[in-house]
Amino acid sequence: MVVKFAQQRGKRKLQMSIKENIDWKKMDNLIPVITQEAKTNEVLMLAYMNKEALNLTLETKIAHYFSRSKQRIWKKGESSGHLQNVKEILLDCDNDTLLLKVEQIGVACHTGRKSCFFTNLETNEEVSKIQVDTSSAYGIVDTLYHTICERKNDDPKKSYTAKLLKGKENSMLKKIVEEAGELTFAIKDDNEEEIVYEAADLMYHCLVAMASKNISPDRVKQELAKRFGISGIEEKNSRKQE
Repeated sequence: MVVKFAQQRGKRKLQMSIKENIDWKKMDNLIPVITQEAKTNEVLMLAYMNKEALNLTLETKIAHYFSRSKQRIWKKGESSGHLQNVKEILLDCDNDTLLLKVEQIGVACHTGRKSCFFTNLETNEEVSKIQVDTSSAYGIVDTLYHTICERKNDDPKKSYTAKLLKGKENSMLKKIVEEAGELTFAIKDDNEEEIVYEAADLMYHCLVAMASKNISPDRVKQELAKRFGISGIEEKNSRKQE
């Protein structure tokens, strides 16, 4: 028992000394992380960690990252159940990049593919197929947001979403105002079918605008969650004081 405790204590001390070598300053307290399947060395994804995410990963042996779009700690697989059991963590020679070797449960990519790297840059060919339908795990809003993000590099002549994203920002913003106006008229006319249709249009165009700024709808959910138990008047007054 004493020997085991001493071994664990020694291991924690070693981890602390190695962590002190990490250069957190290059990317504003974030560090890029390459994640590989431990058995095959297949590259699964690239993400980022802050110190809290790294500590959680070391403590739980389950991969945690810092999501730049969600602006929060993100446990890989928290929505889908596709966890990453960490087998080994390696630090590169410049002390500014980590390599995680993991046992991937399910798939790593939100598209349902094993790896996030599946498009050939020269041919635009998808080199791996979807293995899992992840739409039910992420929900329609998150799935739509990810789909919009994927349209950023599409041909604007073939994709309305790409046209909005690559066009003038004012054109994209005018569509939000236009759809909001149409929703208000549908509500005024007490037309239930039109209310649903126009609300869907407005939500889509809002998600396009958010995708153009790389802001995940998860951040809106976080903001709404913070407001539970606070009156609307109190919340607005607090914003004025700030």
